[in-house]
Amino acid sequence: MTHPENRPSLPEVHRSIAVPNSKGFWRKMLAYAGPGYLVSVGYMDPGNWATDLAGGAKFGYALLSVILLSNLMAILLQSLCVRLGVATGRDLAQACRDYFSPRVSFLLWILCEIGIAACDLAELVGSAIGLQLLFGIPLVWGVCITALDVIMVLFLQGKGFRYIEALVITIIAIIGGCFIAEIIFAKPDAAGLLLGYVPQLEILQNQAMLYIAVGILGATVMPHNLYLHSSIVQTRSWQETADKKWEAIKFGTIDSSVALSIALFINSAILILSAASFHFSGYQEVAEIQDAYTLLSPVLGVGSASAIFAFALLASGQNSTLTATLAGQIVMEGFINFRLRPWLRRLLTRLIAIVPALIVIMLFGEGSTTNLLVFSQVILSLQLPFAVIPLVMFTSNRRLMGEFVNPFWLKALAWLVASIIVGLNCWLLLQTIF
Repeated sequence: MTHPENRPSLPEVHRSIAVPNSKGFWRKMLAYAGPGYLVSVGYMDPGNWATDLAGGAKFGYALLSVILLSNLMAILLQSLCVRLGVATGRDLAQACRDYFSPRVSFLLWILCEIGIAACDLAELVGSAIGLQLLFGIPLVWGVCITALDVIMVLFLQGKGFRYIEALVITIIAIIGGCFIAEIIFAKPDAAGLLLGYVPQLEILQNQAMLYIAVGILGATVMPHNLYLHSSIVQTRSWQETADKKWEAIKFGTIDSSVALSIALFINSAILILSAASFHFSGYQEVAEIQDAYTLLSPVLGVGSASAIFAFALLASGQNSTLTATLAGQIVMEGFINFRLRPWLRRLLTRLIAIVPALIVIMLFGEGSTTNLLVFSQVILSLQLPFAVIPLVMFTSNRRLMGEFVNPFWLKALAWLVASIIVGLNCWLLLQTIF
């Protein structure tokens, strides 16, 4: 019997998905595909929409380079999560508990729980806005209705992990389809769009542009995704040999890189849609999701454009909440070795997000939701260094990782990315306070 201290994370699905021993690339790729998509939904959640919409409306295609840079950083960090999970058999939260003192672990757990609640808040508000735009349901009721998704999550968890992965991939495909349609309607300028992916010095020189750029970065890399990925990569049942571990790292990294490339497309599509629809037609002050919804159909001259936009927002919010439960379970078990029943854990996460959302909407009205989304992103930015720095530390530690330790070039690149993220997030925090 496994000692509670060494129990794997998410024991009910640990090593539950078989990996073929044959040499066929595509069969193995299919077996390892899944965890990356669960992680990618955090990179296209409603928190990203506000920053991408504002960036496109105000500055056209110029900030596409920031979305690309953020995504490349995310791909690197998620590949380190795969490396840690496969090489050590521990997720990031468990590694923190093993390495740090109980006091430090407890503090990191509290910070992580605040981050998960903030992320859940953004997803909850995003789903509620989607329900309001599509069906006219008041936000207060929308917030309460979205809490019922706990039933869907628990039902799927009982069926098996592949069912959760299949649902998430299906919803990502729906969101992607919605944005392909929106971009066809918007007819963006292809040359200007491609030029937007080239970094410009103006981003650093223009204060307003830099503020939104840092907001995009803060909304892109999600701290709880680092804990989530290092755990769910262990749902695959590879053999415990060095060769098979290297194979698991390779296929796990391909999986997350492909999934995050889809997230890059969706984030880019939101900004491109906003730029093509609003920036070049005189609506440069559009920053709120509700304003974008109201203006899209009239500006594009397509009746269904606004409804497709709202449907994609609702799908995005619901998809992101599926992974918040798993992340919450992983950090609680990993940091403090305490396990709650999944339905109780889900309910607790939801209540922590619902209460502030209802209070703000009732006190300040429905117009306050965008500020609530931005606030949730600032909290996530604050929490990010406390996840990124331990991840880079652990994967660069030869004693912990053995032959799977980061090579020198990867170590240098990882510390550079960690420094950029920490520096820019500190800058965003100072700008927000002052």
